[in-house]
Amino acid sequence: MTSFQLLLDGFAAALTPVNLLYALVGVTLGTLVGVLPGIGPAMTVALLLPITFTVPPTSAFIMFAGIYYGGMYGGSTTSILINTPGESSSMITALEGNQMARRGRAAQALATAAIGSFVAGTIATALLVVAAPAVVSFAIAFGPEDYFALAILAFTAVSSVLSRSIVRGLASLGLGLVIGLIGIDQQTGQARLTLGIPQLLDGIDVVIVAVGLFALGESLYVASRLRHAPPEVVPVGRAWMGRSDWRRSWKPWLRGTALGFPFGALPGGGAEIPTFLSYAAEKRLAKGVAKEEFGKGAIEGVAGPEAANNASAAGTLVPLLTLGLPTSATAAIMLAAFQQYGLQPGPQLFDHNPALVWGMIASLFLGNTMLLVLNLPLAPVWARMLRIPRPYLYAGIVLFAALGVYALNGTVVDLFVLYVLGLLGYAMRRFGLPVAPAVIGMILGPMAEVQLRRALAIGAGDVTVLVRSPVAVVLLTLSLLALLSPLIRRWYARRAARTAEPAGS
Repeated sequence: MTSFQLLLDGFAAALTPVNLLYALVGVTLGTLVGVLPGIGPAMTVALLLPITFTVPPTSAFIMFAGIYYGGMYGGSTTSILINTPGESSSMITALEGNQMARRGRAAQALATAAIGSFVAGTIATALLVVAAPAVVSFAIAFGPEDYFALAILAFTAVSSVLSRSIVRGLASLGLGLVIGLIGIDQQTGQARLTLGIPQLLDGIDVVIVAVGLFALGESLYVASRLRHAPPEVVPVGRAWMGRSDWRRSWKPWLRGTALGFPFGALPGGGAEIPTFLSYAAEKRLAKGVAKEEFGKGAIEGVAGPEAANNASAAGTLVPLLTLGLPTSATAAIMLAAFQQYGLQPGPQLFDHNPALVWGMIASLFLGNTMLLVLNLPLAPVWARMLRIPRPYLYAGIVLFAALGVYALNGTVVDLFVLYVLGLLGYAMRRFGLPVAPAVIGMILGPMAEVQLRRALAIGAGDVTVLVRSPVAVVLLTLSLLALLSPLIRRWYARRAARTAEPAGS
């Protein structure tokens, strides 16, 4: 069957009343958590992971995808209205969006963000339909050494890109790998790092790790920095755009989409880099009035980065679905959800569970439309959500996190592990260690170990088997470049500074 026929089957699954309801719940929750500062889609999906025990997989992933897209939409609201990005990828939106709001153009800023997100999300999802089968056909030929090299690329890229330093990123990754080793070694039957606790022989459930590090850790960190004064919210009316706003926005929407999708598909690419690049490109291309307005509230500085932000979300799903490779924190939590259902993303997922994959992809088109309908008329409603007292908000998150984890096995040990991981997540944020590498290391670490052992078994213990495949060589080379690129950039910066000193003296 062609991709178009499979997509039509996916629409047949996504358009059932139950799945439409889950899509609506997902995009609504996603927008809500995107609006509230400090709560992102990764935390929300982590909190909802326990539903994987009761909800069919297709419905669950349709809802998770809606949360992901909705979080990208909602993050722009706080950036524009209170100059507080709900997501790190919305930081650039705050530069021009809040200035527009202070000039009385909050409605236009929210409108270009919502419509740009819709345009970018729709185009990027169409590109996902085309790109995913092509990547799957390539991945079918992967051997154990290739999958091991792919995991190494994920480890190094995420550790170097999502952290202020390589050392911090690798330290976070090491913590995740250690957590992934807890339990019984499947080959030798030996207990590893269980501290004599019988409940840890099966390892730590990925739900507990995700909820502890993300939801509980983030709640403790944000709560420790609460301000007692309520945030000042700029009033907003019905979101709308004039003819001049449309003329100035449509090109940045397309350029942002072109930047966001490929960066989202790259390991460690994320949404931050394309949003920065989009802003820089729009500022460089600005002419006339737009050039004068940059820094004071240029609509191009909102339209381009928001389009890049949402396009990267669809790009993230390409490596996740085709290779089982998460390139963002939310994708890592979604990979954990796949594992809860006993599924492994990759070529076999497309062959054995086409209804799940294509139903999820089709739901992205529907979710984008729902989000546009929700965001344009309901912008004042989302703005009022910013007035929820923060102590009530984060106390509720901690309560639901504990209830969800306890419901897994009904043991106090799980709650103890949850609180230990929550404190670890708080400490990681306090000392600048990124959380995403730890979660990705915990999820992909056991897979990397299995593939490494398989490759060495095939090569009769010869280590060179890891570099006999051309694909593995390319992936390991990219891993090395990911580790060295920050050092190279720092060396060039110091060299340029030394060269500039004699000229200035």
